[in-house]
Amino acid sequence: MAEEGDVLTDLNMHPAPNGEDTQPVAGIISQYVKDLSVENPNAPDSYQWNDQPQIDLQFNIGASPVNDEIHEVELKINVTAKAEKGNAYLVELSYCGLVGMRNLPDEQMHAFLYAEAPRILFPFARRIIGDATRDAGYQPLMLDPIDFNGLYVQQLQRKVDEEAAAGPAPVGNA
Repeated sequence: MAEEGDVLTDLNMHPAPNGEDTQPVAGIISQYVKDLSVENPNAPDSYQWNDQPQIDLQFNIGASPVNDEIHEVELKINVTAKAEKGNAYLVELSYCGLVGMRNLPDEQMHAFLYAEAPRILFPFARRIIGDATRDAGYQPLMLDPIDFNGLYVQQLQRKVDEEAAAGPAPVGNA
């Protein structure tokens, strides 16, 4: 039991009044399909092809601010199934999430937007891709899990390496 005059340092015991909350928070507010395109350009002929299609998978992560505390994170996934006789199917998905963040340092905000939020969104996007390929008449395409944190760290390291290779920035006026 604390004696009179003792200082309590446990922030959970006395939360700050509304408007004065200083705890860092981040989370997904909502998720949605922003754009979905499924093309089956060679149907019904493609259903008769015997060769196994080669899957070309491309994905991109983007983030844009909605306001000071909310960002839209966009996970773009493009899948092309190419067979010897042509494209079997093409799926383009833009899956988004609204991310709320408050009281986070910039580097933690950046990491949440480009590593953690895509990790949270990916299983839902993966299911949409699987359903879309199944609904196009093919076996559902089950994408392997992606290590977004590992990719994020690789991108940061690549940026550091590029900056080091470029050398120091010129100083002064010429």
